[in-house]
Amino acid sequence: MAMLMMKRQGLGLLRAFLVLLGVSALCSVALGTRKGNASLDQRGHRHRHPGHLSLHRHRQKVGKEGQVLHRSKRGWVWNQFFVIEEYTGPDPVLVGRLHSDVDSGDGNIKYILSGEGAGTIFVIDDKTGNIHATKTLDREEQAQYTLTAQAVARDTNKPLEPPSEFIVKVQDINDNPPEFPHGPYYARVPEMSNVGTSVLQVTATDADDPTYGNSARLVYSILEGQPYFSVEPQTGIIRTALPNMDREARQEYDVVIQAKDMGGHMGGLSGTTEVKITLTDVNDNPPKFPQSVYSMSVSEDKVAGEEVGRLKAKDPDLGDNGLVNYRLIDGDGINMFELTTDSETREAVIKLKKMVDFETKRSYTLKVEGSNPHIDPQFLAWGPYKDEATIKISVEDADEPPVFIAPSYTFEVEENAPPGTQVGRVHAKDTDVANNPVRYMIPRYTDVEQFFSINAEDGMITTTKPLDRETQPWHNISVSATEIGGHHQDTKVRVNIKVKDVNDNPPEFATNNEVLMCETVAPGKVIETVTAVDKDEMAYRQHFTFNLAPEVAHNHNFSLKDNREKTASIYVLRKGFSRLTQDVYYLPIEINDNGIPAMSSTNTLTIRVCSCDSKETILSCNVEPYVLPAGLSTGALIAILACIVILLAIVVLFVALRRQKKEPLIVFEEEDIRENIITYDDEGGGEEDTEAFDIATLQNPDGANGFLPRKDIKPELQYPIRPGIGRPAANSVDVDDFIKTRIAEADSDPTAPPYDSIQIYGYEGRGSLAGSLSSLESVTTESDLDYDYLQSWGPRFKKLADLYGTKDCSINDADDGEDS
Repeated sequence: MAMLMMKRQGLGLLRAFLVLLGVSALCSVALGTRKGNASLDQRGHRHRHPGHLSLHRHRQKVGKEGQVLHRSKRGWVWNQFFVIEEYTGPDPVLVGRLHSDVDSGDGNIKYILSGEGAGTIFVIDDKTGNIHATKTLDREEQAQYTLTAQAVARDTNKPLEPPSEFIVKVQDINDNPPEFPHGPYYARVPEMSNVGTSVLQVTATDADDPTYGNSARLVYSILEGQPYFSVEPQTGIIRTALPNMDREARQEYDVVIQAKDMGGHMGGLSGTTEVKITLTDVNDNPPKFPQSVYSMSVSEDKVAGEEVGRLKAKDPDLGDNGLVNYRLIDGDGINMFELTTDSETREAVIKLKKMVDFETKRSYTLKVEGSNPHIDPQFLAWGPYKDEATIKISVEDADEPPVFIAPSYTFEVEENAPPGTQVGRVHAKDTDVANNPVRYMIPRYTDVEQFFSINAEDGMITTTKPLDRETQPWHNISVSATEIGGHHQDTKVRVNIKVKDVNDNPPEFATNNEVLMCETVAPGKVIETVTAVDKDEMAYRQHFTFNLAPEVAHNHNFSLKDNREKTASIYVLRKGFSRLTQDVYYLPIEINDNGIPAMSSTNTLTIRVCSCDSKETILSCNVEPYVLPAGLSTGALIAILACIVILLAIVVLFVALRRQKKEPLIVFEEEDIRENIITYDDEGGGEEDTEAFDIATLQNPDGANGFLPRKDIKPELQYPIRPGIGRPAANSVDVDDFIKTRIAEADSDPTAPPYDSIQIYGYEGRGSLAGSLSSLESVTTESDLDYDYLQSWGPRFKKLADLYGTKDCSINDADDGEDS
């Protein structure tokens, strides 16, 4: 590159020298005489030398009319310089030189440079016009720079020529390797694809100039992945290179693709990318059973629907390509077994369709086919896509319970048969090879009353007591058979026993109702039709016969006619019946059933005579009539009177109770003071007695201010005190007045219960703050209390004050004080 630049500089100097010798003058003459050259001036600059740019000026003189205009001469001008990118030499790179035609070399002209990178990247020598690049340039960052050059007078800075624009192009070098912007790549291709099948196209880019040299001309090659895949050098398309690549053998391949510039020649730069290629599955493998023969076993005690065994055909394909359908195609057990497919494990499941019997058949054979439901036509010739396997199933012996010969039994036995009568025999056998004996029994819950028993060895059922068909015509029991020496497995069978009828019940009236007959009944009238029933079964052509009993066969009142239809009619023979003379007639009737043996009974028909009206409506009988006459009966009148008496008694009791409530609660009369001792044993519990008055008030009468509520009734039911009843003053200490006030309040309160002297002595008792007023207790305690304050309680307590005022009182005196 340096040599090239030196050659360009030498050519520039030579051409400049030729210009100085007058070539420019010749060119000017040529321009003045040729039209083609005149057009060049109009076009502007033309290339003259790649490293030498001449500046020109326009000189135009305008004269008067008729004068000739002269154009200034101008030289050949280059408008483009080149500089190589990435130059790293020690000195600045000479890009080119500017020279003006007006420059005579005396140094009066100054060259200036402006535009992109002027002063920073590109600098100019203002005297010589040499342009240098001071920095390393990168074409990939900026490919060209547009600059403007001008020649000015050094002393005045006035432009000597118009500015000229030129371009500095950065010449490309191969400094960028190829890159894969979309790598790494992932691709899929079906297995067994033909050679040359397109897999994927990779694309690399190169930042170098594609228009200059081979720096950006790329060539693709494969570094890893041979011999399975190849790549087209110019397009980058990856194709399969081997036939019959099997996914089941290898599913994934890692391929490395290289892109190299300079057309792949030596010295070019390269870049690589990875391509992961996966083979997709196709149905190229038929199913295959691992074994050709499978052995299974099933016990004979297994029930239908139970699983016998499983098998599975292997198919290495995936998804729908690997699905296998199974079916039974042959074998002597095709009716005894069935085949299903497990939806999760995709296994063929062999199940029992019917129960097997070891004693009947001990082995079965099945043939199973497994096939692919989805077949790829491209690989149809690789088939067939199915496989077969044989299953041998052996039946295992199991200890089975005995089996009855019949599913159920029905026997008959006559009623009233004596105990021990044989009913019938059941039979069960052991179907196992051992053929063990069987033991029989009747479960008691099926024969609660134990009418039957069974022989444990031979299964004979007999009666244990007489049977009654009329009570229970059928007996449904069960018989259990158990194998002796086995696993105590039992089998039950149903036994239905019919009790055969024996004519052991005589016929009788269907109903026992009385016959009501009017006194005025006419002779020959039918007063009743009797019907007979028999608990026994009626045999064919069996009927009842009715006759009057021999003792009444010749009576003059009634006669009987047998209707031969299980009924008989009763006729009246005379008239003139009177209820007062005889109100009831009893007519015995014999009924015969004509059975074998024949049974008969005598049933009495009761005929009651009643008084009737003209329409033969019954009015009265010695029993409750069917139709009551108008008015009330005697019983109804008695009931009404009894109700009235009860109501009167309730009223009288209520009035008596009301009067008792109005009596005073406390009897407090001076002439019968000792009466209070009757309730002496009703002492209360002091403060513990919730029915007593407030004892604190008695101790301190001065504290009785206002109305004190009653404690023996609810406060909301209290009534105000009647006006006129005086209350003690606030500072009164007259206990007599206080008690009188309380007595008056109790007497005037209608809601108060009928209390007696407990109102007074209720203050005494244990727990009372005042203690006991009993003189009996005061004698033994020898109290030193001063009872002089009793003198101030009024005349009623005078005697009490006298007794307690002296300490030498005797027991009798104390008793007298207690009475007072």
